[in-house]
Amino acid sequence: MSFAIQRVAFLTIARKEVGRVIRIWTQTILPPVITQSLYFVIFGNLLGQRIGEVGGLSYAAFLVPGLVLMAVVTNAFSNVSSSFFVAKFQKSIEELLVAPVAPGAMLGGYVLGGVVRSVIVSAVVFFVSMWFVTPTMVHPWAVVYFGLMTGIFFALLGFLNGMFARKFDDIAIVPTFVLTPLTYLGGVFYDISNLPGVWQTVAKFNPLAYAIDGFRFGFSGVASTPVAGSAAVLGLVTLALGGWIYVMLKKRVGLQS
Repeated sequence: MSFAIQRVAFLTIARKEVGRVIRIWTQTILPPVITQSLYFVIFGNLLGQRIGEVGGLSYAAFLVPGLVLMAVVTNAFSNVSSSFFVAKFQKSIEELLVAPVAPGAMLGGYVLGGVVRSVIVSAVVFFVSMWFVTPTMVHPWAVVYFGLMTGIFFALLGFLNGMFARKFDDIAIVPTFVLTPLTYLGGVFYDISNLPGVWQTVAKFNPLAYAIDGFRFGFSGVASTPVAGSAAVLGLVTLALGGWIYVMLKKRVGLQS
């Protein structure tokens, strides 16, 4: 299988995924934007006036990076998990299995679709936040790196969920029992340095905690953990997850009945 063929396969899958996001934008883009906007209104605006400052920032400004990255997490995951499972459910995945499509091209196409959706939604959420606070961006490179790496990681996690899902109910298991705890224990709404000792230890095993801390560093220039370490942790877990999925995809685990 030549590189040219795999490039065409990758771009075809990616174009299909991105096109689906744009085509049904009332389902893929609008709902999460409304949800995140409500977070800004309730937590950032109403409760933020009573909470005051967190880490030298107003609570609304502190909340912006967490909610933007939360949009990245949920949309990257849900886009890939639902799309890949539907392809399995409708048996259209069999067309890819018999075609000269390498596992890397298939995986990359789906992941890119999830990342594009997460970037679109998070960008809209960021612009919505400007109605409530004037956000700063001290280190744009950190915003780009941690935003994209988080999108890739959770798109891969969504692909993994789609591989093992056997029915539509299985798609909701990971968001309920994995994403929700990771999100709420990852420092979206608070600084993890304020957690009690045992929970700070637990947070060290949460990759999203490093992602949020590094992403917030890009906006405020302040981090609870060394940024280089957070970047390395996020990069390594993403690489490990991608490699694991690639091996399973090559063996066609979860793809054939």
